[in-house]
Amino acid sequence: MAIPAESLFLDPDTQGTLQARIQQMIASGILSGRLRQGEKLPSTRRLAQHLGVSRITVTLAYAELVAGDYLTSEGRSGYYVSETAPVPPSFEPPPQRRDAVDWSRAIGHKFSGGTPNWKPRDWARYRYPFIYGQADPTLFDHANWRLCALQALGQKEFATLTADQFDGDDPMLVEFIARQILPRRGIVAHPDQILVTLGAQNALWIAAQVLLSQRRSAAIEDPCYPALRDILAQTRCHLTPVPADTDGLPPDDIPDRTDLIFATPSHQCPTNATMTLERRRALLDRAQEIGALIVEDDYEFEMAFLKPPLPSLKSLDRDGRVIYVGSFSKSLFPGLRLGFLMGSEPFIREARALRASVLRHPPGHLQRSAAYFLSLGHYDALVARMARAFHERRCVMEDAMTEAGLTIAGRGAFGGSSYWMQAPEGTDTTELAERLTKRDVLIEPGAPFFGAADAGRRHYRLAYSSIPSSRIGEGIARIAEAVAERSPVWT
Repeated sequence: MAIPAESLFLDPDTQGTLQARIQQMIASGILSGRLRQGEKLPSTRRLAQHLGVSRITVTLAYAELVAGDYLTSEGRSGYYVSETAPVPPSFEPPPQRRDAVDWSRAIGHKFSGGTPNWKPRDWARYRYPFIYGQADPTLFDHANWRLCALQALGQKEFATLTADQFDGDDPMLVEFIARQILPRRGIVAHPDQILVTLGAQNALWIAAQVLLSQRRSAAIEDPCYPALRDILAQTRCHLTPVPADTDGLPPDDIPDRTDLIFATPSHQCPTNATMTLERRRALLDRAQEIGALIVEDDYEFEMAFLKPPLPSLKSLDRDGRVIYVGSFSKSLFPGLRLGFLMGSEPFIREARALRASVLRHPPGHLQRSAAYFLSLGHYDALVARMARAFHERRCVMEDAMTEAGLTIAGRGAFGGSSYWMQAPEGTDTTELAERLTKRDVLIEPGAPFFGAADAGRRHYRLAYSSIPSSRIGEGIARIAEAVAERSPVWT
């Protein structure tokens, strides 16, 4: 199997022609030991498509590497790392030194040991990656993003690129959020009510730090976004997990002494349940009754390709108690790390001051690049392309799961990009996930989404955002085979 083209990237800091940069990228991979002797390179067509360059450029680069004995060409079979390619240098490991510091006493607050990450960094090398939240390079508009990034690097954007805005944000990006993104969710806002963040997770952290303390209480959905539970643990607040049902968070189960409620009404994480309009109103009434605020994480509302999305909680809010969290990391690409908070001015003022004390503001170049991408219509075109692809993959995946006899626990009536699954009684999906990695399959076990240590062991999540339709059937068959191997025998 060829090395995935998605694992090869041009270093933006390298100089020279595209051909020379491609040669350097591959030669460096061989010299570092990342590309090993005998491994097959991506085809010239596939690599050219991935890098956004012409096929002849890749062909010429490969030819130079063959001439330098880095690669060999085997007729119509393709290009391979040469068996006589330069060997990475071998260095003796430096002698190990022991710290004289007792770190168990020196560390004042521990942040490690939280929710384990089931999204390996090398996920692209797996043939069947059913994991959530990763970008599909075949869908992303590389060419126009590159043009927007270059435009943001232009001389007239020098101040945006280089200036220390202290606690400010790119006015062009903020204006687009206020005039284009939020109105789609029925929200009217002005710039003083918007704060750009480093993704939705950073937005949730800021909200928790500003609004919670050891003396305050928060309610979260159970199961929920695992990182949110870790964020709230840092505040040392009193935390109540509220079991979610088929419509999401049940308002009547929220304790009376709750100060802050976290909810994902559009697509409950990870069950994909969508909160009905009646329940959204009931949640607002419950929050008003007990004097609580609500943080609404409105992720994946753009992926409502089966039905028009319901109004956001914030659009139904009449007394300013809802804080809205949005993100471009899911709809563009996760490495972008751009999101935003929208709320009443007193809250945004404190959130802005907290952000300034930690990181000042997200990088100006990223903000301006995103602003161009959004304002020039590329974002809407990308979302439409993703929705069509996800809809197709969803249909293929549901047919494959039905044929394989897998049990769907939550499918999302409005769309989304994943399924919430349930394995047979007695299955431990953490162990199942480990076995499947050896079969080139990635899934997400359910346990990390739940608050209780022994909960969710039968559940797992399968996403279709990162896997092409052509591989879904075989991937599902491998999952069904692995599930059947450990399923109990009923007599």
